[in-house]
Amino acid sequence: MLRIRPYKSCDAKKIVTWHKDEKTFLYWGGNLIGSFPLSAEQLDDMYMKKNGLCEEEDNFYPMTAFDDDGIVGSFIMRYIKGDKKSLRFGWVINDPEIRGKGYGKAMLQLGFQYAFEILKVDKVTIGVYEDNLPAYKCYQAIGFHKGGELEDHYEDVLGEKCKVVELEIRKEEWQR
Repeated sequence: MLRIRPYKSCDAKKIVTWHKDEKTFLYWGGNLIGSFPLSAEQLDDMYMKKNGLCEEEDNFYPMTAFDDDGIVGSFIMRYIKGDKKSLRFGWVINDPEIRGKGYGKAMLQLGFQYAFEILKVDKVTIGVYEDNLPAYKCYQAIGFHKGGELEDHYEDVLGEKCKVVELEIRKEEWQR
């Protein structure tokens, strides 16, 4: 059974092994989180000491997904510019050995439950590179859709302009 819990420093050693190449790494966290290859110490520093680069102190929630065999995924949640009614998911990654088996969907569904029922937000947003089709399809399959105030934009990934599509889901849509 899949569950989520707050990230612990010991999780970093496994999470950093899931970035098999620089493009996967950049699609996951861009240049914000560090450089490829990322060390466990760099990830832990970003999560535990740098508050995920969030300005507000109580604004950054790194989460770890685990099952009976250990940790299998990770993502972060953060409020959008102090707005306690809007939450952003990001830095979503699963162990490559279990990709395509529904773990990403299940992990983010648990994230929705945490966001809507515990944190009491009205909506959750996420950005995804348009050509990162497995992630894009996963997010759409669990209810994320285009809309809202955030506009799509472009970022440089290894010298290529890549479109970041902004998606959202509202609490009432999730409850259906």
